[in-house]
Amino acid sequence: MRRSVILASVVAATSWAAVPSAGAQSQPRVLTAADYARAERFLGFNTQPLVSNTGVQPSWLPDGRFTYRVRQADGGQPVVLVNAKGAKTNCVSVPSACPVESPRPTPRNRTRAPEVLSPDGTKAAFVRDWNLWVRDVATNAETQVTTDGVKDYGYATDNAGWVHSDRAVLLWSPDSKKIATFQQDQRKTGEMYLVRYKVGHPELLQWKYPLPGDSTISMIERVVVDLSGTAPRVVRFRMAPDEHRSSVCDHIACGGKLADTEWYPDGSQVAFLSNSRDHKVATLRVANANSGDVRDVLREEVATQFESGDGDQNWRVLPASNEVIWFSERDDWGQLYLYDLTTGTLKDTITTGEGTVLDIQRIDAKTRTIWFVAAGKEKGRDPYFRHLYRVGMDGKGLTLLTPEDGDHNVSLSPTGTHFVDSWSRPDLPQTAVLRDAKSGKLISTLEQGNISKLLATGWKPPTRISVKDRDGKWDLHGLMWTPTNLDSTKKYPIVNYIYPGPQGGSVGSRQFAASTRDNQALAELGFIVVAIDGTGNPTRSKSFHDAYYGRMGDNTLPDQIAGMKQLAQRYAFIDLDKVGIWGHSGGGFATAGALFRYPDFFKVGIAESGNHDNRNYEDDWGERYHGLLTRNGSTDNYDAEANQTFAKNLKGKLLLAHGTLDDNVPPDNTYLVVDALIKAGKDFDLLMIPNAAHGFGAATNYMMRRRWDYFVQHLLGATPPKEYQIGPK
Repeated sequence: MRRSVILASVVAATSWAAVPSAGAQSQPRVLTAADYARAERFLGFNTQPLVSNTGVQPSWLPDGRFTYRVRQADGGQPVVLVNAKGAKTNCVSVPSACPVESPRPTPRNRTRAPEVLSPDGTKAAFVRDWNLWVRDVATNAETQVTTDGVKDYGYATDNAGWVHSDRAVLLWSPDSKKIATFQQDQRKTGEMYLVRYKVGHPELLQWKYPLPGDSTISMIERVVVDLSGTAPRVVRFRMAPDEHRSSVCDHIACGGKLADTEWYPDGSQVAFLSNSRDHKVATLRVANANSGDVRDVLREEVATQFESGDGDQNWRVLPASNEVIWFSERDDWGQLYLYDLTTGTLKDTITTGEGTVLDIQRIDAKTRTIWFVAAGKEKGRDPYFRHLYRVGMDGKGLTLLTPEDGDHNVSLSPTGTHFVDSWSRPDLPQTAVLRDAKSGKLISTLEQGNISKLLATGWKPPTRISVKDRDGKWDLHGLMWTPTNLDSTKKYPIVNYIYPGPQGGSVGSRQFAASTRDNQALAELGFIVVAIDGTGNPTRSKSFHDAYYGRMGDNTLPDQIAGMKQLAQRYAFIDLDKVGIWGHSGGGFATAGALFRYPDFFKVGIAESGNHDNRNYEDDWGERYHGLLTRNGSTDNYDAEANQTFAKNLKGKLLLAHGTLDDNVPPDNTYLVVDALIKAGKDFDLLMIPNAAHGFGAATNYMMRRRWDYFVQHLLGATPPKEYQIGPK
């Protein structure tokens, strides 16, 4: 079925238009298809092919050599082999010097659910009919290893409500003989419903989707499946079920694996975290994989929400020395601590000072050395830049291994003696180097990003900006895009791209990119575009991250206003009488909130797929960053954060957009705002995309064009070309 798009213009009478800037022509400007085509040149599908020698991703061999492949300036992509001394061999020119690819295993039946391969590559686990199965990779023989799984009470099932799939959520033991997983009880969990439209009867989609305040949420009963005997054996942990929570993400499956779980090297025990429903309490526990007996090691309780790392947990058990490395933000920064694995008593503080540990990369138990990635430890640099360090477990010998002023994407060799570092900035392309892992000494330069073809088109990088937050307490960092033909004597409307977090920010990656969303393309149409990481986003201090904990409707909007006012004082070409804002998902929530809460400042907004009322979004998100729902008569503590509460304040132009099959942020979030706007008698625009999920899929470029049109018409005060088609030509 071909997708179609419905546009509903609600009470579309006269259109609001921004007050023309001084010196503007009295006749509205008309933008042509050529103007849009020029802007389109700065979208990723046009700019990325003009960049070469970037994106080094090493594939490591056990002996510390590695291969990689990047596109060269001539278009070729040869495989390159590099040894520990940095010597490179072109595998096309000298194929005999390069490793031969291992034969591919027998392909699985593609009609079956996704599989999780064991460490030794001999077994593959998957879910079928609510039970766990294991396939022998060599013979394709399948064995059912659990038998009592039933509907909504299955093993290793992947469903957090906002994300759900057929993959198995589990962790193999290092010896490939056992599986750590769970039986998930969702029998009493609330349902979510969406409708797929088609010719004939529509299709009702229904799945488990808990919400904040629900009396019953998803629970997990932890188990180990032992495959070492003559028949599979399920070992159930001797403890109460855990609430469906992790300290890493809004799911128990983070980064493609079972989160907050770690096997002992010999497979005898499993360490794991039990996280409370409100994320305020984390308990480190160890279970005996044979008996299911569980003991508590240590417990951490915080006032807001506990998290243990950026993308992966930063705690590690060290059974050989009977120790555990623990992560805590108790001193306002993410630090590493050393504890006794038996008694749970503190032995040492490993890291101190400003800056947050993001990711433990390697632990050498013999030399008692830790390699980790951190942000914010280097004074005078963007606090979001990542750097690699090493330090002793006693907290001594802290060494910076990536000295350049930029964001460092590192990969350590399996030998631990060297690492590949691809570093860059938004205004500087990637340089990939090989460094010594002990000293950080440069071994060789692998690739230097080449953007000469990109520069030849007139492209220019965004401007890195720094402003103060609403209270003048913290430095906020961001990027600004201006037209390549900027006339600094003129005034330009400003558009704020926003993603408030709290698990991310507006800027996103600090690595170089030829195009970031459509920011530069939009600027080419006659706008200044900014992305400012306000308070409330992660990887900085705990107090920064918790700046508006419990006040989700804040959405860093006061910081955005303060930042744009400072930029307007710095750059006279910014017109603060014409301020637009747009965002997707959490950014859609923030955008509608901007027009409702600050209607005299924000004139035009486009709110896409917004979670406008977190009582209608997945339970883990709201209960983590806002707290448990508490009722006071007919109201609750979520009321004041919901956008429909303030919809009556709308003055400017607002376009709401949502996919009707959005199973992440269900579309009823937008319908609540629509209902409030209609009841308040407000004019607004609504774009519902039939059968589109959270990211709009095939309608993405259509949504982009409608976004351009909306800002051009209502913020620039111009006429856009009719029905321009964005996409590779």
